[in-house]
Amino acid sequence: MVNRFSIFVLSLLTVFCVSSCGLFKSKTQSPTTGWNYNDPDQGGYEVKSVPEQETGPGLVFIEGGSFTMGRIAQDVMFDWNNVPRRVTVESFYMDETEVANVDYKEYLYWLRRVYVSYPEVYRKALPDSLVWRSKLAYNEPLVEMYLRHPSYNHYPVVGVNWLQANDYCLWRTDRVNERILIREGILKDNPNQRDEDNFNTDAYLAGQYIGEVGQNLPSMDPNVEERTVQLEDGIMLPKYRLATEAEWEYAALGLVGNSFDERIYERRIYPWNGDVLRNHDKKMRGKMLANYKRGRGDMMGVAGALNDAGSTTLPVTSFWPNDYGLYCMAGNVNEWVLDIYRPMSFEDVEDFNPFRGNDFKVLKMEDGGIAQKDSLGRMQYVPISAEAATSQRRQFTKANYVNYEDGDPASTIDFLDDAAKDVGSEKMYDPKQTLINDHVRVYKGGSWNDLPYWLSPGTRRFLAEDQSRSDIGFRCAMTRVGAQSSRHFTTK
Repeated sequence: MVNRFSIFVLSLLTVFCVSSCGLFKSKTQSPTTGWNYNDPDQGGYEVKSVPEQETGPGLVFIEGGSFTMGRIAQDVMFDWNNVPRRVTVESFYMDETEVANVDYKEYLYWLRRVYVSYPEVYRKALPDSLVWRSKLAYNEPLVEMYLRHPSYNHYPVVGVNWLQANDYCLWRTDRVNERILIREGILKDNPNQRDEDNFNTDAYLAGQYIGEVGQNLPSMDPNVEERTVQLEDGIMLPKYRLATEAEWEYAALGLVGNSFDERIYERRIYPWNGDVLRNHDKKMRGKMLANYKRGRGDMMGVAGALNDAGSTTLPVTSFWPNDYGLYCMAGNVNEWVLDIYRPMSFEDVEDFNPFRGNDFKVLKMEDGGIAQKDSLGRMQYVPISAEAATSQRRQFTKANYVNYEDGDPASTIDFLDDAAKDVGSEKMYDPKQTLINDHVRVYKGGSWNDLPYWLSPGTRRFLAEDQSRSDIGFRCAMTRVGAQSSRHFTTK
């Protein structure tokens, strides 16, 4: 009996070893050509195995899925905005908190230290502190102190417009990727970067930034001794960016905490359960769940029993996080998202990763190669040409789709009139008649200065991308590559 058992175990081990060897072989050899991967003697074609994407600083993993996007509460504005629609959002990453003053000041410090010859870059990035001013209120202390004083370090930055928020995201991408390359020994610390000679992710990948080299990667190409890091190595992270409106709303609702298998057993009006704004937990019963305006003239309650204790903003880690671990997805400050605003957006966008605002661009080419980086060390991008867009492509025939099917001549009532088609119809969103145009962006989440209605993730408003306010901030997001499920998720 023992011998039979031993033979059985031995057989299993043999099968396992044979299977393992076959599996190992498939990872080191091309299944289609038979040539070895990562073998200088056979040409040196490199194939990297990166189990999972590294989680960038400050980010939280948001497992994607399907949800009903749009209005949940009553449409008290009667504008038929944000009509509910079922969509799917891929997994992604989002900042645990809103970008704080201390974070943005780090950005400003870097700009002033590096762009010595271009002080206008620093000035362009400065938040508008005058957003705190009011004709009939004494807010001068906030004008002078809110961004600069250390007591406000961990309060959300405000007075930042949509364009500035996007510039911050790109800068953060470069600083994080530079730090990763330094950590891996590829580059050395170089605090003396100046003007165009500064680390930029795109410029590095294009071979237009060298920096202080530590040790480049060994090359498998028999004709090359070493090489710089490439995108295919999986070492550097994708770009930090603003979340799309769909991503932001999905993350704010945090329905992962209200689902069993594929059944969501309770929808949410706010980032928490129930229809009230006070905590029902025994230890914290009655405490506010967000920083908002309770009513006219009531910003924080009565002395001795302040409700949210926030006359304006509060630190970015205030209150309970939602089921994704995200703080202040309702209240404190509204947040910019990536989308162009349209009142009926969800009736005409895709149901997979919905987004309005695509303006397809490519690297600028000169003399048959990539154009040199500009005076700030950044690569030059241009809208994709009409020839490239229409050449054997069905997906798009032009570069800019910001007003696709909602604002372009094809959207107008007289488009079928051949004469109108020839001369060009008046656009639906005439800037002389409406505030809506191709340069207004969505913001969401409610703020310290908003009533509870705006705290629902399904509500939405808009503002010109070059304008800012004292109740709008932002947080960053990042695309998730590879496995979508958190069950296969690990951090480096």
